[in-house]
Amino acid sequence: MTELAADSSALDAYERYTLFSDYLNREVLFDVYRTDNSYGGEPLNLLLVNDGQDLLTMPFHALLKQTASDHAIQPLLVIGIHCGSDRKQEYGIAYAADYMGRGSKAGLYTKFILDELLPFIRKRFHIVSFREKAMAGFSLGGLSALDLIWNHASEFSKVGIFSPSLWWRRKSYEEGYDEEKDRLMHLQIRKGICYPWLQFFIQCGAMDETADRNKNGIIDSVDDALDLVVELKAKGYNDEHIHYLELIDGKHDVATWARVLPDFIRWGWAVKQ
Repeated sequence: MTELAADSSALDAYERYTLFSDYLNREVLFDVYRTDNSYGGEPLNLLLVNDGQDLLTMPFHALLKQTASDHAIQPLLVIGIHCGSDRKQEYGIAYAADYMGRGSKAGLYTKFILDELLPFIRKRFHIVSFREKAMAGFSLGGLSALDLIWNHASEFSKVGIFSPSLWWRRKSYEEGYDEEKDRLMHLQIRKGICYPWLQFFIQCGAMDETADRNKNGIIDSVDDALDLVVELKAKGYNDEHIHYLELIDGKHDVATWARVLPDFIRWGWAVKQ
């Protein structure tokens, strides 16, 4: 069913593993990072990150160590899940593919996370349960993370999405696209219910892109993120649940996300004074 290989010399990672997924019919590579205080007896928090290969570029190992200095961060185990070659099919929204058929394996990716990866992590690190579990992702990986926690709120409590692909839609512009009806994530939240324990960290950059489909002077990525906040608040969430961060000089790139990740980690797991 599953195979693993550990490589403690993996670049900028504590450990590296390969797990074969029956659902995805491929090996999934992931890197494991942990704060120094995660080896004690305190309850451990878990953060899963899509597009974990980008963490190596940052490099996340040094970033996490600096952010967690002086034990200002609760014990945290971070799993950086590398994407596969079929990323545009495995990431997306599980209940429906987009207008081009992308995201067709998102449901299988969700099953991989819940039924294969989480049990493996618990067994490998001898953890019966975590204090809390969270998920994060960049771009399309952010959309995937949000979709997964929204539909499995009993498992998760936080999500971080960075330059998320919230434009994911069921119709093309030529097919009569209506942003009030056709953005799949917004539609899903509108039809859902409020899970009061969920918290959302949403980051956009004013330089994420240049497209402005409705010609309102606001780029689409920011428009989509602000509309997501509106949908969440209509469900009953408020500013205590939602942290929205827009960087004036933020771009759709790893360098921008690396700048923001320390804020996300402190937002989610800072030790309360």
